[in-house]
Amino acid sequence: MLFNSYIFILFFLPLNLFLYFGLNRIGKEWLAKVILIGMSLWFYAYFHVVYLVIIVFSVLLNYCISKVILKLQQNSIRKVFLWIGLLSNISVIFYFKYFNFFLDNIELISSWEFETRQILLPLGISFFTFQQISYLVDSYKKETEKYTFIDYFLFVTFFPQLVAGPIVLHEEMLPQFNEKKRKIFSHEYFAKGVYLFAMGLFKKVMIADVLGKGVDWGFANYQVLTGLEAVIVSLLYTLQIYFDFSGYCDMAMGIANMFHIDLPLNFNSPYKAVSILDFWQRWHISLTRFLRKYIYFPLGGSRKGLPRTLINVIIVFLVSGIWHGAAWTFVLWGLLHGLANAFCRLFKKTWERVPKILAWLCTFVFLDLTWILFRAESTRQAGHILKTIFSPWEMRVSESLLNCFDLLEFTYVEEHIQVLGNLIEQMPYLHLLIVVILALAIALIPKNNHEKEFKPSVWNGMLTVMLMIWGVFSLSGLSTFLYFNF
Repeated sequence: MLFNSYIFILFFLPLNLFLYFGLNRIGKEWLAKVILIGMSLWFYAYFHVVYLVIIVFSVLLNYCISKVILKLQQNSIRKVFLWIGLLSNISVIFYFKYFNFFLDNIELISSWEFETRQILLPLGISFFTFQQISYLVDSYKKETEKYTFIDYFLFVTFFPQLVAGPIVLHEEMLPQFNEKKRKIFSHEYFAKGVYLFAMGLFKKVMIADVLGKGVDWGFANYQVLTGLEAVIVSLLYTLQIYFDFSGYCDMAMGIANMFHIDLPLNFNSPYKAVSILDFWQRWHISLTRFLRKYIYFPLGGSRKGLPRTLINVIIVFLVSGIWHGAAWTFVLWGLLHGLANAFCRLFKKTWERVPKILAWLCTFVFLDLTWILFRAESTRQAGHILKTIFSPWEMRVSESLLNCFDLLEFTYVEEHIQVLGNLIEQMPYLHLLIVVILALAIALIPKNNHEKEFKPSVWNGMLTVMLMIWGVFSLSGLSTFLYFNF
């Protein structure tokens, strides 16, 4: 089920809230948790019923292993079960996400031939698997002894963060579900939740999806792009993935707030970053935290000298690239970000002396170019687009690309203001220019929703209603969030 769908907004979410707070109000707190788990499973199974079997099996397996680890006394045996749990989770991800990719590459370097399977990739498998890996490691440290099976099931399946994160830790989530004050309906919490949800819906439907039309056209026609079109398409995708992910994060945090739960911050104005180091402290914060805690630190972190530190950084970003997808484009994307992070660490003092605007521009350009690898269907496609960008430009933009931005809102305004209609006839690229400038301005200038203190007010109420109505009436078609693929 998608956040940006009629069934979710008009039926699933209101029913879920009514049942959850209604049961808590009459003292059925245990049943309220069970209902929330059941609704979360419905939310997940709505995409494909087979997904339900996979996630329930994963939850049962990991909970049982965590309990065995907690009950055993001898550390050597506990470590064996920890490794059984880790390898089981990694094996599940490998089979569903990387098995065919592995076979394809074995074929390339050998004379063997394999028959690849049609494997259904469960949505969010990387997210809820990483979440459970962290729980197993913390169980080994004996930090999870007080949680029941219902607590654990809810921790993994809580639907706002189930399919695209953030990757949450037990200590920041489970205590909230057991706090008495969070089970009593609060108008202020609910108002903030609806406000964040409306902002996220607007970002997704009215910005990311609009930009996505131009991106889809550009990558479908990559072989005939002019230099100017290639630059525009890369910028459109840079903005699309920003607002798609930002919109999801706002909606997820908003929904969680409606249930009086605070999700950890996962997105913090990353395009304001003035270095790649800064960017990864702002983009997908929970993934960065997981990789740092469970991969970078065990590798030795920065404790074994500069050369080893740089190698560890590159390894972490290679893992990040592979985590995002089973394709060489993601491996290269991760490698480039690892090298950029190593470069920034190596020349940190020099970089800090670079003027802020130049440092920001270099960072943004690097991100823009590497996002091409992230979006491309193959290294050949990515290479062709990059080659087009760095070749002599033909200053021409296809009418088909411009038509992607002929929005109903523009048409309505131009029909009622003749001057603007005449201006569009003389400047057919104006719609595209307006959308890009507004998107850049929103990403770079104002404080984000989490930097501003929310207070219920008439202005916030009017803005929430306007954005919610605008977003709901613009749901002409269902579009998944980009991070659902990872």
